[in-house]
Amino acid sequence: MPPAILCPRVAVLASGGGTTLQNLLDRVAAGTLDARIVGVVASRPDAFAVQRARRAGVPVEVIEPTPRADFSERVFAAVRLLTVDYVLLAGWLHLLAVPDDFRLRVLNIHPSLLPAFGGKGMYGRHVHEAVLAAGVKVSGCTVHFVDDTYDTGPIVEQRAVDIADCATPDEVAAAVSAAECEAYPAAIRRVAAGRWRVAGGHFDGGADAGDRTTRKP
Repeated sequence: MPPAILCPRVAVLASGGGTTLQNLLDRVAAGTLDARIVGVVASRPDAFAVQRARRAGVPVEVIEPTPRADFSERVFAAVRLLTVDYVLLAGWLHLLAVPDDFRLRVLNIHPSLLPAFGGKGMYGRHVHEAVLAAGVKVSGCTVHFVDDTYDTGPIVEQRAVDIADCATPDEVAAAVSAAECEAYPAAIRRVAAGRWRVAGGHFDGGADAGDRTTRKP
C-alpha cells in the first residue's frame, strides 16, 4: 500500500474551459484541498483553462495532439519536469498511453456513473444527452485511475445525483457538475492519504465516506 503524501504536487491536464481546473484552484486557495497545483498542460493554445491557470500564477505548457504518434510521450515528458505526485485530467479529451512510472498516478473525472455511459466519444454534453435518452433517473460522476483505454480504470470515488426532474442536458449537466466539485477533491484526498490498494482492477481505499446521493435542488 502506498504511503500518505502530505500536500501532493499535482499537474492538471485540460483541453477546454477549465471549469474543473478552476474548482481545484479555488479549493486549494480556500485551504479545503491540501495539494499544490504546480503546472497545467493544455492541448489547445486557445483553451480557456490556459487563462485560468495563468491568472492563478500556475505555469502552463501547451502540447498539441499532432503529431499523434508521440503525443503521450510529449505530455508525460512535460509532466516529469514538474516532479509531480499525481496527474489530474480535467476536461482532457485525448486518449493517453500511461507510462509505467505513472501507473496508478493519473486520475480522471467522468460525468456519469461508470461503467454506464463511458467510452470513446462519451464526454460532456454527449454523456448527458445519452443519459436523458436512456430515461435513467440517477446519474452522477466517477473519479477513476486512468489506464490505456477510455473510462475503464479502477474507480476511486463516485457521487450519485437524482435527475428525475431534469428535462434537458443542461439541467443534468448542472446537477452533475455540483457533484463533480465535491467528488474530485474527495478522491484526491483519498488517494493522497495512502493505505489503499488495487486488486483485481478494483480500488480498495478504506471506509466509505457516507451518503453520496445528491438531490437536484
